[in-house]
Amino acid sequence: MKSSELRTKYLEFFKKKGHKIIPSASLIPENDPTVLFTTAGMHPLVPFLLGEKHPSGKRLASAQKCIRTGDIDEVGDDTHLTFFEMLGNWSLGDPIRTNGDDSPTSNGAGYWKEDAIKWSYEFLTKELKIPAERLAVSCFAGDDDAPKDKESAEIWEGLGIKKERIAFLPKEDNWWGPAGQTGPCGPDTEMFYWKLNDTSAPEEFDPKDKNWVEIWNDVFMQYIKTEDGKYIPAKQKNVDTGMGLERTIAVLNGKENVYETDLFLPIIEKIEELSGKKYEENPPSHKATDGQSKKAFRIIADHVKTSAFLLASEIEPSNLGRGYILRRLIRRAIRYGKQLGIEENFIIKIYPAVAEIYADFYTEIKNKKDFILKQFETEEEKFEKTLENGLKEFEKLENISGKDAFDLYQTYGFPIEITEELAKEKGISINIEEFKEEFKKHQELSQTASAGMFKGGLADASEETTKLHTAAHLLLAGLRKVLGGHVAQKGSNINSERLRFDFSHSEKMTGEQIKDVENFVNGIIEKDLPVVCEEMPLEKAKELNAMGVFESKYGEKVKVYTIGFGDNIVSREICGGPHVENTGILGNFKIQKEESSSAGVRRIKAILK
Repeated sequence: MKSSELRTKYLEFFKKKGHKIIPSASLIPENDPTVLFTTAGMHPLVPFLLGEKHPSGKRLASAQKCIRTGDIDEVGDDTHLTFFEMLGNWSLGDPIRTNGDDSPTSNGAGYWKEDAIKWSYEFLTKELKIPAERLAVSCFAGDDDAPKDKESAEIWEGLGIKKERIAFLPKEDNWWGPAGQTGPCGPDTEMFYWKLNDTSAPEEFDPKDKNWVEIWNDVFMQYIKTEDGKYIPAKQKNVDTGMGLERTIAVLNGKENVYETDLFLPIIEKIEELSGKKYEENPPSHKATDGQSKKAFRIIADHVKTSAFLLASEIEPSNLGRGYILRRLIRRAIRYGKQLGIEENFIIKIYPAVAEIYADFYTEIKNKKDFILKQFETEEEKFEKTLENGLKEFEKLENISGKDAFDLYQTYGFPIEITEELAKEKGISINIEEFKEEFKKHQELSQTASAGMFKGGLADASEETTKLHTAAHLLLAGLRKVLGGHVAQKGSNINSERLRFDFSHSEKMTGEQIKDVENFVNGIIEKDLPVVCEEMPLEKAKELNAMGVFESKYGEKVKVYTIGFGDNIVSREICGGPHVENTGILGNFKIQKEESSSAGVRRIKAILK
């Protein structure tokens, strides 16, 4: 089965079950999530899991682009990736059908464990034609916070899964969430596939047996974790499911790893052509030997793919935040390309293979072609100079401490792996632990940690966070009025204490401009204007000149928040998440800092007093 076929089958199946297919959200999280990138299918839906009404209804399904970079150094083995797709379906809210339509395809109604599990089983056994005897499941074992999930187990048994194939596991295995310190969470039930074709699956399910591969996860969000660590029943029960496209297509095709599927083979074949070496010739050792290794092929394929999608999201390489992660991925790919013996600039030659795989479904990978190629070319040229300058500095050193290695990295962008290799040639060693300590300090100072970097966010939907989220709309309107219509939002992070807002502008703001923006926002607050939410087709929102990130995909219907009325409309934006009803309750708006975020992007930090 091809990956595109699995993706289509999944979405079409849940469409028949009354789900509205929503497009993938941007890799740059909207609504101020708690991580650097969109790392799961549920992240764009956090406001709706907390009670906001979704314009497409209570039943949703999607294929969501995701990036996780906490394990970059592990990429190249059989399991770790930085870019992946998550197939998911959701029920938002009341599982009791109260609209008079109790049919299983009613999008006006939510659903709960019985429907979620039955549909999971139906998709696996009917659509994917997996024999039931090759399936096993796990359920939550229960603890002091929540009882044993007997209900899910009984549903599975009713479908024909034997008791011996149902394992009850603790919270670390069968519990999801919350996304931050507090919020929606609950028990889950996970589905496992026996991957060996030549042997029968054991009668009894042993989760520790590596031949059982998890392929799907149904989460039942029926609790809220509070600030004091307690779990209380949620007012809104949600179903949140996830199936990893890469892992599932690999096991369905009997592949040991995702790199041997159609999601990677075209890229690997291009690397073979450029390097003159064969992917299959060597095992995936931890480090490339004599320039040849499956690991090197895999790292290049993964990192170029992820970088292409980040560039398609208009992230540019830099030394901070998302741009730092992008730069690290590109340069790591280049370094492993050199280990394979590729001397010329080659990443732009790999990009077409990435586009070939994804352009039909994720059109931005094709539409942003010129920008992607330009950035790849520029970054590769910069890295060549980095290597040249770093080598000169390296030759000046007689002994290399961990701090020296870090200085080479920080000042010249010189990769620690290359420093290690050169030091080995000199017959000297490096104190790697000292280097790691210095690097950790750098991460904390420059805020480049790839996961968990942003604490708080809108996950709590607190009163103060809601106020600051609304104030961000007024800030954007003020910036456009004072600086000009070229200003657009480039990112934000909001918690209960402050808002941080990135916007497109090439020059440092003057003190007078900052004061003018503050006065504009506070003037709107004093007018106590209404904040009105309307659901409408995307095209109508565009006709009304609603602000939005139109490079990203929206559904057919969107939420538009308008501040003001009649001839006195000051802001109109496509947005999710909580907002106040009137500007008058916001308080006094104060800009604390204005600084550079990246090339052509400025950043404001502000509070409400």
